[in-house]
Amino acid sequence: MPANREMTMRQMRQVLRLHASGTSDRAIGRIVGAARSTVRDAIQRAKAAGLIWPLPEDLSDTALEEKLFARAGARIGTRRRPEPDWAHLVQELKRPGVSIAILHEEYLADHPDGYGYSRFCDLFRSFERRLTPTMRQHHVAGDKVFVDYSGKKLPIVDPLTGEIRHAEIFVAVLGASNLTYAEATWTQTLPDWIEAHVRMFRFHGGVTKLVVPDNLKSGVHKASFYDPEINRSYGKMAAHYEVGILPARPRRPKDKAKVESGVRFAQFYILGRLRHRTFFSLQEANAAIAEAVTRMNSVPMRRLGVSRRQVFETIEKPALAPLPAQDYVFAHWQFARVGLDYHIEVEGFFYSVPFGLIGQQVEVRVTQRTIEAFHKGGRVAAHARRFAGRAHGTQAEHMPSSHRRYAAWSPERFRSWAAVIGPHTEGLIAAILSARRHPEQGFRTCIGVLQHMRGIPKERVEAVAAKALAIRALTYKSIVSLLDTYHERAPAPAADTPVITHPNVRGPGYFH
Repeated sequence: MPANREMTMRQMRQVLRLHASGTSDRAIGRIVGAARSTVRDAIQRAKAAGLIWPLPEDLSDTALEEKLFARAGARIGTRRRPEPDWAHLVQELKRPGVSIAILHEEYLADHPDGYGYSRFCDLFRSFERRLTPTMRQHHVAGDKVFVDYSGKKLPIVDPLTGEIRHAEIFVAVLGASNLTYAEATWTQTLPDWIEAHVRMFRFHGGVTKLVVPDNLKSGVHKASFYDPEINRSYGKMAAHYEVGILPARPRRPKDKAKVESGVRFAQFYILGRLRHRTFFSLQEANAAIAEAVTRMNSVPMRRLGVSRRQVFETIEKPALAPLPAQDYVFAHWQFARVGLDYHIEVEGFFYSVPFGLIGQQVEVRVTQRTIEAFHKGGRVAAHARRFAGRAHGTQAEHMPSSHRRYAAWSPERFRSWAAVIGPHTEGLIAAILSARRHPEQGFRTCIGVLQHMRGIPKERVEAVAAKALAIRALTYKSIVSLLDTYHERAPAPAADTPVITHPNVRGPGYFH
């Protein structure tokens, strides 16, 4: 049908009626408001189509237009030349290094009388436009995976309290094959976000060149068209897998059309099918989601006639980079200042670093099992993470040589020495250690007190210890003052009175 039409079908009917009544072409033109040549053309088209007035009552305007303005030659919707399997070509174009020019050359090799390059491209793009919006984007195999969280949440019931907690749905869609991965996480926070990526890579069995997230706060600190700022932990995960992070550009919906389409499809396919089920744990929900994802990836895609899994196995999987030997272990980073005791504090526990870093700022990598300290990019300390027990974790190699002897001291050792003297002395030493925030801070006081007790009769030491406990005199200076005062005022002991000669605690010079 011609692109421009000067008369409507209502006018056409009027032309045919007036012509049948004997009205001249010029008069008909004045009546319907058209040129005489246009009227004459309409009458000739009616004769060529075998139409006479009155027209059949059931002849619609659409049918009349087709009869009057149908093209001669090939039937509408048919091609005059042989055509390739366009769905197959769409898949082939996703292979690395394949272009439309190469596909056209192969087409002409099979069909020498086929379409020229320009017409071939037009027909190929026309076929792509009939696919889903996701499929219309051209993505090379192994190039990108699109990740995001679904806006819909999955309710999970606490079996003990009946409380309903809503889990987030993480969705990832591979660019070339549309293979979809989904799982439920409790939150969208950084640990859940990164660990979902780790499981996604494991599901794919390989790594794409790029990960394209939406500008989620867990992954992108600052959204920017030119230079988006990636979260450090997210960047470390990317470095572990040697994958690039390319956030979708702000206010560019086409950048994330793939994952948004995948998210909608996942919501329809997963949440729609699970809406009547009640889940009592995250593990149970993820098992059901895995079944739905497997089924979704196995269903043939409309028009292409093959499933996501088939396209992935044949085209995309061979293009993925291999996984590293070990999964990435999530860690969060923080800064810490090294204290005078060459320890850093992490969540209430203290971990040693080399004493030369006293007063310096270090970066701390915290995982579920380890604490690592870095200075100027190099790792300077590594500890097993503490959740209970002693607050200090000290490694001997971090101590200066004059302090390494402290490693042999412990609260139990001091109490055992004091127990040799008597119960009051043991109680005093225990009180000194417990009065400090950290027992190690009381070691010097205990050494000085025990050293000062040497040569004094046991009964006098026990009496002083009892008095010190009673008045809570727990500093070295106050205890020594009590010992000296009591020793000076007390009568001289008999020659055979036992005095303290044990333990053999060395003086302060031992430590310097």
